[in-house]
Amino acid sequence: MAPSTGDVQLTSPGAGQDFDDLEDIRLLDSYDKNDVVHDETKRIQVRISGMTCAACSNSVQTALRSVHGVTEASVALLQNKAEVVFIPGLVKDEDIKNAIEDAGFEAEILPDSGAAAHAAASASVLGQFTIVGMTCAACVNSVEGILRNLNGVKRAVVALATSLGEVEYDPHVISKHDIVSAIEDAGFEGAFVQSNGRDQIVLGVSGVYSLGDAQVLEAMLSGTKGVRQFRFDTAVNELDVVFDPEVISSRSLVDGIQLGSNGKFKLHVRNPYARMASKDGSESSAMFRLFISSLFLSIPLFFMGVICPHIPLVYSLLLWRCGPFLMGDWLNWALVSVIQFVIGKRFYIAAGRALRNGSTNMDVLVALGTTASYVYSVCALLYGALTGFWSPTYFETSAMLITFVLLGKYLECLAKGKTSDAIKKLVELTPATALLIVKDKGGRTIEEREIDSLLVQPGDTLKVLPGTKIPADGIVTWGSSYVNESMVTGESIPISKDVNASVIGGTINLHGVLHVQATKVGSDTVLSQIISLVETAQMSKAPIQKFADYVASIFVPTVVVLALLTLLCWYIAGALGAYPDEWLPKNGNHFVFALMFSISVVVIACPCALGLATPTAVMVATGVGANNGVLIKGGDSLERAQMVKYVIFDKTGTLTQAKATVTAAKVFAGMDRGDFLTLVASAEASSEHPLAKAISQYARHFHFFEESSPTSGTKNAAEEFKSGWLYDVSDFSALPGRGIQCFIDGRRILVGNRKLLEENGINISTEVESFVVEIEESAKTGILVAYDDILIGVLGIADPLKREAAVVIEGLQKMGVIPVMVTGDNWRTARAVAKEVGIQDVRAEVMPAGKADVVRSFQKDGSIVAMVGDGINDSPALAAADVGMAIGAGTDVAIEAANYVLMRDNLEDVITAIDLSRKTFFRIRLNYVFAMAYNVVAIPVAAGVFFPSLGIKLPPWVAGACMALSSVSVVCSSLLLRRYRKPKLTTILEIVVN
Repeated sequence: MAPSTGDVQLTSPGAGQDFDDLEDIRLLDSYDKNDVVHDETKRIQVRISGMTCAACSNSVQTALRSVHGVTEASVALLQNKAEVVFIPGLVKDEDIKNAIEDAGFEAEILPDSGAAAHAAASASVLGQFTIVGMTCAACVNSVEGILRNLNGVKRAVVALATSLGEVEYDPHVISKHDIVSAIEDAGFEGAFVQSNGRDQIVLGVSGVYSLGDAQVLEAMLSGTKGVRQFRFDTAVNELDVVFDPEVISSRSLVDGIQLGSNGKFKLHVRNPYARMASKDGSESSAMFRLFISSLFLSIPLFFMGVICPHIPLVYSLLLWRCGPFLMGDWLNWALVSVIQFVIGKRFYIAAGRALRNGSTNMDVLVALGTTASYVYSVCALLYGALTGFWSPTYFETSAMLITFVLLGKYLECLAKGKTSDAIKKLVELTPATALLIVKDKGGRTIEEREIDSLLVQPGDTLKVLPGTKIPADGIVTWGSSYVNESMVTGESIPISKDVNASVIGGTINLHGVLHVQATKVGSDTVLSQIISLVETAQMSKAPIQKFADYVASIFVPTVVVLALLTLLCWYIAGALGAYPDEWLPKNGNHFVFALMFSISVVVIACPCALGLATPTAVMVATGVGANNGVLIKGGDSLERAQMVKYVIFDKTGTLTQAKATVTAAKVFAGMDRGDFLTLVASAEASSEHPLAKAISQYARHFHFFEESSPTSGTKNAAEEFKSGWLYDVSDFSALPGRGIQCFIDGRRILVGNRKLLEENGINISTEVESFVVEIEESAKTGILVAYDDILIGVLGIADPLKREAAVVIEGLQKMGVIPVMVTGDNWRTARAVAKEVGIQDVRAEVMPAGKADVVRSFQKDGSIVAMVGDGINDSPALAAADVGMAIGAGTDVAIEAANYVLMRDNLEDVITAIDLSRKTFFRIRLNYVFAMAYNVVAIPVAAGVFFPSLGIKLPPWVAGACMALSSVSVVCSSLLLRRYRKPKLTTILEIVVN
C-alpha cells in the first residue's frame, strides 16, 4: 500500500532556488539536442526588405547557409525576418548583412533580438485546466470573469462543452495552483492538465509501496544532475519533475531511475489527454451514483403516496401517529432530508459560491425551487402539529426535482462525452510503445528495446513491424511497405513508402518491416498538431455565442422575478375570489396553490440549453471535420465559411497538380537543340522555382536518356548533371514575377516571360510571338530565352489540372458560390486554364504580394471571401481572406495563416468545408430555436397562464423533468451532426442553393 502521508514534496539539492513551483509544464515533450545553441555560437535576427515569394526566401536562406561559420539559418517570408546562428570567431554580424545584400535584398541587424525573443517567449505560459460542474453559459461567464481578474493572468477562455479552461499567465506572478484555487472558489472543481513549457514531465510510477520507497525515489532524483524540482503524489502515484533539458533528456531521466532502482520502480509518461478522459469518466460516474442514490430513496416516497393507499394494512401503519406526526410524515421527512441535504448538497455548494461571486446559474434555480418545496412542507407539518389544521405537504416534489435534475446532468455528461470523441480517437492513434534500435558508433545494431512512445527523441531509429503504428514522424531509412494514412489525412488508399519517404506518427504500417528515423516528436508531430487544432477549435467561441452569453447573464434574475410575480398574481387573485375554491388542493389554501405555480416556474426554466446550443455543435463539427481530413480552427471560422460568396483559387498547386513538364522546345537562332537546353539548364540550376526544376529535368532527360548515356539513371549521372556538363554561371539573380538573369562566359542570359525581355529591350519577332500565343492558348506557359541580348528559343511548360477541378468548380456554382482564379501567369494561359475548369472571373499577372489585394477587392462590398492556396506565397492572401484554406497540408506558414487546413491534396474538401459549415450553423440555429421556444412556451405553461382556459397545469416535479430533458435534447440535436457524410464526387453537382 502507498504511504498515507499525502503528497511527498521532493526537491533537489538546489531547491533553495525559486523554480516557480513546477511552472512551464510540457507533458508530451522530448528534448531535441539539435535545438541547443552552444556557448560559442551567437544568434541574431535580421530584417530583410524586398522578399516577395518563396523563391526570394530560399535565395536568402541559401546565401546565408553558404557563409562559412553560419551553423543555422531560417527565413520567415511573412515577417520579413531571418534568424541566423553563427560562430563569432569565423563570421561577423556585418558579414551576415553583406551576404543578404549580395543576394539582392536590403538587410538590417535587429539589436538584442535573440534575448528579446527569448524573454518574450518565456514571459507567459499557456496552461490548460479542467473545470468540473459548469452547467450553463452563466457558469462560463462567471469562471472567465474571475480568471481574467486574477493578477498575472493575461487571457482566459472557458469552454462549456469540453469542461476545459485555457489560461495564459505569467508564472512569476501567479502559479497554476492559484488558478486552480480560484476555480474552486468560484464553485467548481478545478485541476491542472498541461501547459506549453518544455521543462517538465508527468510520470506514472509503480513500485512505491511505503514511505521508505518514496525516500529512495527522493534520494535518486536529488542526486540526478539536471533535475530542478519534483513532487510525488502518493494518492495517484504520479510524479511531476522539472528538469533542465540542456542537461538531461526525459528518456535519460526515466532510464536513470529505472536502472538505478534495479527495476523496482517502473515509470511511464502520463498522456494528458488520457488523464482528461479519465476525469470526464469520473464526472459522469459520480453523477450516475448521485442519480441512483436519489432514485433509490425516491421509490419509497412514490410507493407511500401511490401504492400504499390501496394496501389497507400498510396504509394503516403509515397513518399510525408517532408523537406529533404520522409515521408516513416522519418517513417522508427523513427520506427527503437525505435527498435534499446529502445528495443535493452539490446544488447548495455551487449556488452559494456562485452568489458569493456575484453571479447566478442553474444551481441557484434548483436550490431555490427544491428549498421552497421542502421548507413549505416542513412548515405545513409544524403548523398542523400546533393548530390541528393539516395542509398537504410536497416532500415528494423536492425529491423528484433533484432526481430528475441529476438524471438530466448524467445524460448530459454522456452526451457531452460523445461530442469529444474526435480528440479521444486521435489520442488513441498514438502507440503506447516504440521499438528503439540502439546502434554503436560504427552504425551496427547492438540491441532493440521497447520504450514509451512519448520518450522518443529526434534522431532515434525505430523499428516498425507490420500491422503496428508508426511511433513518430520521420524518414524511412530502410525497408519498403504500404502505410495506411486514412486516420490522419482521410485518404483511404494505402501509400507506398520506400527509403527517404516521410511517414506520419500514428499511421499503420501494413506489410513490410520499416526502419524510421524520428524527425518530429511530442507536440511537433502532425498528429499532435491536429489534436491541438481540434482542441483549439473546440475551445473557441463563435460570434453567435455572444447572444447566449448575454441571455445567460440576465436569465436567472429574470426567472426569479417571474416566479415572484406568479406567486403574487395567483395569491392575490385567490384572495379576491377571481377563481373558484374547487381549484385548490385538498386541505390547501390560496398560498399553497400559488406557491406550486411559482416553484414550477423556477425549476422549468433552463439556461443550460441556450449555453450548450453553440459549443456542442462546434465540437461535433470539428470532430467530424477532422475525421474527413478537414481541420477547422474555430467556431468563428465555421460561422464565416457558411456565408462565403467568393472562393479565390491560386492556380499552381491548387487547381493544378504542381507537376510542371516541358511539352515543347523550339530554337529560333540556328543553335543546336542540345546546346540550347544545356544553356537554359545551366541558368536555371540555381533557381528553386518549380518551372526551373521542370526545365532542368527536361534537359537532363534529353542528354542522359534520349542519347543513352552510359551513366544514365545512376548517382554519377546526377553528379554529372549538376556539374559535369553545365556551364559556369555568375551573377545569378531571381526576378520575382518575371524570371531569372545570370551571366555565362561573360554574356547575359535571360529566362522568363515577355515582360522580362521587353524590360531589357529584347526584340520579339512575329514568328516567336505566334508560337508563344499558340502555347498560351493551349493552357501552357511560354518561357522565352535570350542569350547575349538575342532571343534564341522558347519553351512550353504544362501543369496538368487536378482531375476533380472542373467538377468542384461547377459544384461551388451550384451552391451559390462564385469561383475566382488568381495567378502570376500571363492572361492567355490564365484564361485557357480558367476555361477548362469553368471559372469566369480571372486575375492574371498578379505578383505574390498582390494576391492579398485581390482578396480585399472582393471584400469591399462586405462579401465573405475564401482563399484556397498551398504555398508560402499564398500566406498573405490566406491571412487577408475571411476564410483561408490551406490545401494538401500546405506549408507550415500557410497552415498558420489559414482558418481551415485541408489535409488531402483534393479540391473536393473545399466543398466539404463549406457544406459542413452550413449544416453546422443550420443545426446551431435549430438548437437556439428549440432552446428559446422551450423557455418561451414552458415558462407560461408552468406559471398557469393556460390553466383557467385549458386546465393545463404542470406539477413542480413534471416541470423538473422537462427542464432536465431540455438540455439533453439540445446536446442530442448537436450529436446528429456525427451522421454527416461529405458530398461524393458523383453527387456534388446535385447540390442546390437553399
